[in-house]
Amino acid sequence: MSLGALLLLADGRLPSGGHAHSGGLEPQIANGRVRDVDGLAGFLRGRLATSGLVSAAFAAATCADVGRSAELDAGLDARTPSPALRRASRAQGRALLRAGRAMWPIATIGREPHQPVALGALAAAAGLTPAEAAIAAAHGTITGSASAGVRLLGLDPYAVHALLARLTPECDRIAALAAARSGDPVDELPAAGAPLLDIGAEHHATWEVRLFAS
Repeated sequence: MSLGALLLLADGRLPSGGHAHSGGLEPQIANGRVRDVDGLAGFLRGRLATSGLVSAAFAAATCADVGRSAELDAGLDARTPSPALRRASRAQGRALLRAGRAMWPIATIGREPHQPVALGALAAAAGLTPAEAAIAAAHGTITGSASAGVRLLGLDPYAVHALLARLTPECDRIAALAAARSGDPVDELPAAGAPLLDIGAEHHATWEVRLFAS
């Protein structure tokens, strides 16, 4: 395991644009569905089981074979019905590639790949395994939203990080499931969806005032 590279990819300070996105949390807070740490816990568990699993699987698959990046990118498009979420994913993928290319030589995978595809390609360039790429993807799925929760609700950051610690076993389990599918055909990779997040993202995109891009 290249522990240093894995920590670098999972570091929230990596300039990949993730700080500008709440992972769909902002509209759920506005609708009153998430109000406190317990509500945030439910949101993060749901996100991990749906978009987290999908992101981890596609990051692992890309890391295993960067030559599949185009078809994997198209597969993610098919699994992302919300145009707003597709734009957000590609914006984060573009920013992640820009940061990654400052560190490692990355294979050409298109100008604006989805974030999980960009993460998988970056993991491969860093010498990581598909399992490690899946860990980074699953971890990022919940930490970004958790950070947004602190900012949007004024939550105690210690309580939120305690929550993240409690979610570590589930994060590892999702990553292991995703990595085990890294060699599957695109059509057989996970396609877990969260319709409420898709709907929320479309409403959020129409707001004149918002703290996060998504």
